[in-house]
Amino acid sequence: MKTTGTFFLKKDNLQLGMALGFVLPLVVFLLIYLVRFSESSLTEFIQTFAAQKGLITFFGVWCLVSNIALFTYYVNTQKDKTAKGIFAITLLYGIGILLAKVLI
Repeated sequence: MKTTGTFFLKKDNLQLGMALGFVLPLVVFLLIYLVRFSESSLTEFIQTFAAQKGLITFFGVWCLVSNIALFTYYVNTQKDKTAKGIFAITLLYGIGILLAKVLI
């Protein structure tokens, strides 16, 4: 029997996992920027971010930790398809962070 009004985060869906895995690090990035670096403009911050590899590591770690926490939640609630989507996007973020540290 289908229940009406089921909250979308409780679904077991690969696309949902990929979307959550993509959006959550961006939200964490924005929150950290607003809390710690809001005194500088966004363009100044991006220039500083590109110039200092330590900031890439700092933001990368927190963005990946947020996805790991989300992944753990979905694994523990037996939502394996959603967890797979989160894991796949987390791997892509990790590779992107490593490439940014090497290339910038």
